[in-house]
Amino acid sequence: MPIFLTASTVHLPNLISDLGLILVTAAFAVLIFRILKQPLVLGYLVAGFLAGSEFDFFPTVKDMNSVKVWAEIGVIFLLFSLGLEFSFKKLMKVGGTASITALTQIITMVALGYFVGQMMDWGKMNSLFLGVILSISSTTIILKTFDELGVKTQKFAGNVIGALIVQDILAILMMVLLSTVAVSQQFSGGELFQSVLKLIFFLTIWFVAGIFFIPTLLKKAKHLLTDEMLLIVSLALCLLMVLFAANVGFSPALGAFIMGSIIAETTQAEHIEHLVKPVKDLFGAVFFVSVGMLIDPEMLLKYAFPVGILTLVVILGQSLSSTIGALLSGQPLKQSIQTGMSLSQIGEFSFIIATLGMTLNVTSDFLYPIVVAVSAITTFTTPFMVKFSTPLSIFLEKKLPRRWVKKIERYSANTEAIKSVSTWQIVLKAYLTQVIIHSIIIVAIILLSSKYILPLVEDSRFGNAIAALITVVILSPFLWALSLRRVAVEQVQELMQVRKYQGPIIVLVFFRIALSLFYMGFVLNEFFSPVIAIIALVVGIVSYILFPKRLHAFYNKIEGHFLKNFNDREITKQANKRQNVLSPWDGHMADFIIAKESNLAGKTLEELKIREQFGINIAAIKRGDVTINIPIRTERLFPGDEINVIGTDEQVKLFKNYLDKHEIDEPEAFIKEDIILQQLELKNRVCIGKSIRESQIREKTHGIIVGIERNGKRILNPESHWILESDDILWIAGDRKKINEFLKG
Repeated sequence: MPIFLTASTVHLPNLISDLGLILVTAAFAVLIFRILKQPLVLGYLVAGFLAGSEFDFFPTVKDMNSVKVWAEIGVIFLLFSLGLEFSFKKLMKVGGTASITALTQIITMVALGYFVGQMMDWGKMNSLFLGVILSISSTTIILKTFDELGVKTQKFAGNVIGALIVQDILAILMMVLLSTVAVSQQFSGGELFQSVLKLIFFLTIWFVAGIFFIPTLLKKAKHLLTDEMLLIVSLALCLLMVLFAANVGFSPALGAFIMGSIIAETTQAEHIEHLVKPVKDLFGAVFFVSVGMLIDPEMLLKYAFPVGILTLVVILGQSLSSTIGALLSGQPLKQSIQTGMSLSQIGEFSFIIATLGMTLNVTSDFLYPIVVAVSAITTFTTPFMVKFSTPLSIFLEKKLPRRWVKKIERYSANTEAIKSVSTWQIVLKAYLTQVIIHSIIIVAIILLSSKYILPLVEDSRFGNAIAALITVVILSPFLWALSLRRVAVEQVQELMQVRKYQGPIIVLVFFRIALSLFYMGFVLNEFFSPVIAIIALVVGIVSYILFPKRLHAFYNKIEGHFLKNFNDREITKQANKRQNVLSPWDGHMADFIIAKESNLAGKTLEELKIREQFGINIAAIKRGDVTINIPIRTERLFPGDEINVIGTDEQVKLFKNYLDKHEIDEPEAFIKEDIILQQLELKNRVCIGKSIRESQIREKTHGIIVGIERNGKRILNPESHWILESDDILWIAGDRKKINEFLKG
């Protein structure tokens, strides 16, 4: 018998009515801000203010605790989505430029924020949180601004995005450190160091295990997973990592970020990101609306002066510190200023860190609304800062003393010239990576074995022996890799030919062997008495010596599976992504695709005269699975060819207009390891007095001359009839081996 509910019997839970009010208010605010062409985040903040208890004109939420739960879920999905866009591989490819820029900015702003907080007598904990809050720029706001202003293809945009990637991972680290400081209520160097080690340990384990298992799981189940199932599996993995992170004492947001970063390395990352986006947008909106609810007009009026001061600190401090960081990394003055002024705001991570302070009850009530107000103001100013960065850089280049500008240019050029890594650095990095990663894996296996395997078998007669045997078998390939696996083979052989490096190399080898023996002894000592442990250790070493090939094969199988999962996404991509490493000064590299209907198809590079028309060089042509590096002038373009060009922002823009409607995708930065940018001084060279074509440099190096410095003057992409002089400094992009052979000749 059907049951009919009357109005008097129906009770709508506050959770549903509050959520409905939040979303309705957010929808109206977002529509208005879309019409005004302002960032949606500001619309959410305004919606939260209108739906909050401080604004009585509209209906207000009834249960703030429920809203806080939704907001916490929003933070989790927001960080999960940031992780999907992040990936550890991106961090590995960022390079020194973005790292130096981000580190300089964060260190400066943390110190400046702490100092300003102390000056306003806000207390140590408020000041510390304030410094960290002011140090993190907003990825969401910057990317949206770049899209709206159409500057994503410019060279400085790549530097900014790289700096944001570094900032994201440093923000996670600072959240962990802030949690430690908040719990202990003191600045203990030992506790902070332990927290960093703990974070590194768990990050490594989660990342290695995640990359080993999760891509395989998604690949094996691919034929079973519909979009609905893939979304559920992805969110389940996210929440599982959230539980892991919470259980070991980290923020739930950290777990969500790490799982997003792991899934970002799978071949289905883009698809999952697309599926998760509506969920992230929904709960992210609830989070930002909840932030707006905490805006207290009376408190903002009371603290109007600090809001104004902190806004100036963010705009000026972020701009100056980022500009200085970019200059220190070797970027030209123009790009450094563009980078600095683009990073002059705070956003989503600042809200999350401010929320952390409130959750831990270590920050004052006034800090949160002040941070929201500063973020709202700097969000408004960001597009103007990006727009005015280029005119300001041109103005400063004219007004600054000429010798300063010359020194910056020379420093930038010299930095580009010394970016190559020495052989000893390569060897040391390889050995340290081998030791750290395998040590963490070995320690993790020992801890897991003692916690889960030993309790299962310790009641039996030979329980300890069984547990030890299982543990050693699992550890054996990693112990072999730690002690005997050869790394950086060519570089080690090269160093062993130099007498002064033979000793350090031998010490490194013996250190690895001794460390593996220590771990083996540690395992056996955990399960046996010392005497039996020594006997078992001897037996283990003998077995270790007798079966090296099997251990080698077993480890290679494990490593091969990991690397396959790690590189699968990159391998399956049709286009090679490259960084801007083959062009000096203001030049950079960009990708374009020749459309099927393009009238350029079928013509040779000589016929098209692209360099003569636009001043750009074509560095490579990608045709299917084949890449033609440094194509010769008789090479033809075909439909679907991806051409990689070198030029300035203005030249690339003109070329993009030239391709017009035939352009498919926006230019993107890319990297290719077998071609490099190399500086060459022409003193005492036989090619002096000859033209570039007559010198045969192109043919000898399988490269192109992308720049010439002559008496302080710079020529990007010179013509082939250019006559070379003795004081010229050439910049050659080409095959690494052939350039090195040419330099030795």
